Amino acid sequence: MTKKVLLILGSLTLFAWMMGCITSMNDVVRAKNDGTAKVYPVSSDQAWEISKAVFRWEGADAIEEHKAEGYMVTSISMNWVYAAGIMAAWVEPVDKDSTRVIVVTKRKRATDFATTLPESTFHDRFAQAVDIIKAGKPLPVRSP
Repeated sequence: MTKKVLLILGSLTLFAWMMGCITSMNDVVRAKNDGTAKVYPVSSDQAWEISKAVFRWEGADAIEEHKAEGYMVTSISMNWVYAAGIMAAWVEPVDKDSTRVIVVTKRKRATDFATTLPESTFHDRFAQAVDIIKAGKPLPVRSP
């Protein structure tokens, strides 16, 4: 084989491998048990709204809500600092005044260096939103 043919075959193989390593929203939803969970002193309705607010504050694209199933999924497009990411959050009532929130964040491509929204950052921002609500203030539209 010529060098040109080998180069084309190598490029096609690399492209196929990279395309096979793309994370889908379904992959993130199936990874629930791998997520980071915390319990917060808010109702499940408040936790639902806070989760959406945190995703929006962090630059999420459209949020796909599956409230009957207790989860939402979204993505954040690539920017100058981070590659694209896909995230999901589950809201599970513990009792009327506390809710367990699980979040999973994944890189869009396995070859990307970092995710746009680490799970720890989601929970930090969630706790910040809980403090805002507990102070009797509405959640801001833009990141505080």
